[in-house]
Amino acid sequence: MNAQFLLFFGIFFLLYLAGNVYVGLRGWQAFRALPVFPGGRFYSLLMFFAGGVFFLERLAGDRIPLAASAGMAVAGGIWLAALFYLVIFCLIIDEIRLLDRWIPVIPASLRQSPALVGGVVVTLVVVILSFGTWNAGHTVWRQYDIEVDKAAGDLRELKIILVTDIHLGKIIRNGRLTELVDSINARRPDLVLLAGDIIDEDIGPFISENMAATFQRLQSRFGVFAVLGNHEYIGRQTETAVNLLRKSGIIVLRDSFVNVGDRFVVAGREEWDRTRFGYGSRKPLADLLQGVDANKPLLLLDHQPRNLSEPAAAGVDLQVSGHTHRGQLFPNQWLTSSLYEIDHGYLRKEALQVIVSAGFGTWGPPVRTSAVSEIVEINVVFNPHAVR
Repeated sequence: MNAQFLLFFGIFFLLYLAGNVYVGLRGWQAFRALPVFPGGRFYSLLMFFAGGVFFLERLAGDRIPLAASAGMAVAGGIWLAALFYLVIFCLIIDEIRLLDRWIPVIPASLRQSPALVGGVVVTLVVVILSFGTWNAGHTVWRQYDIEVDKAAGDLRELKIILVTDIHLGKIIRNGRLTELVDSINARRPDLVLLAGDIIDEDIGPFISENMAATFQRLQSRFGVFAVLGNHEYIGRQTETAVNLLRKSGIIVLRDSFVNVGDRFVVAGREEWDRTRFGYGSRKPLADLLQGVDANKPLLLLDHQPRNLSEPAAAGVDLQVSGHTHRGQLFPNQWLTSSLYEIDHGYLRKEALQVIVSAGFGTWGPPVRTSAVSEIVEINVVFNPHAVR
């Protein structure tokens, strides 16, 4: 396993452990005087279980029934989101307490009522998580109308449905996939594009719930095309995931392209992060596109919206991406917007047009507070008479 990958998850584990200890300590300080509060040993066990279930579920793998594993995944994900907001609120309170040493800003009644402050924090977190859970399960349609200044044979318009970051697994199950497929079919698309992270790390639920059969019901005039995301690599079962998707009737593009009906070209890049998992680097885009007719409209799937100057220089007309989730949890969108030239929405860069989706599913917490769950409809008009 790549050292960079191990370093990333090592840092994540240490931060997660530190967050649990910090929140646990603040919780003890706030509530220990309450007569109904559990004793120190029981409280420690409770915190250990809350913090450990996220990793216990992953260690258990398929050695426990899917229903139990799925329940643990949901519980661990909810706690991860709760911990995120508890740490934020505790840090804010600690900063106010520090300021209060020099400039009194805290009323005396609050100084003497830590349980009241703690109760307000817990209530706020419960409200945030309740909204975020509801928001994650209510999908909206987002529409873009664009023009491509090329001829596509006898084709004048193209209706594309873009879905990214489904994360099919123990939390996003076959029921949600069925709803997704039905919603797409109702729009009668010409083309369906799946821009990575289709299957989460564990492919077991995809197999046991026969999600391939659900995907096979997708109806599209020119087919369903997909690329891999980082999560198809994290699970270390990449080739199995690719075979499952291909058996589902999906054309998986891995640094390759397809000339669709001699009208337009759909190209797909390998995942940017594949080198972290020991799979080697992906092709330069210029090499991938050798042999492509530059006069035809060129659509590119790339899971991560990185280095957009490369597709702009290569003559790509439309790139679709995902990956960012637009941060998934507020205020993480401030981070994703600083990391990517575009982390959500539409961008024009010279002749290149880029659309980045916040995604359909979630990773970790089944919670969304910085963006909505979305399916994207892109209506393309081909205009070969425009001056480029």
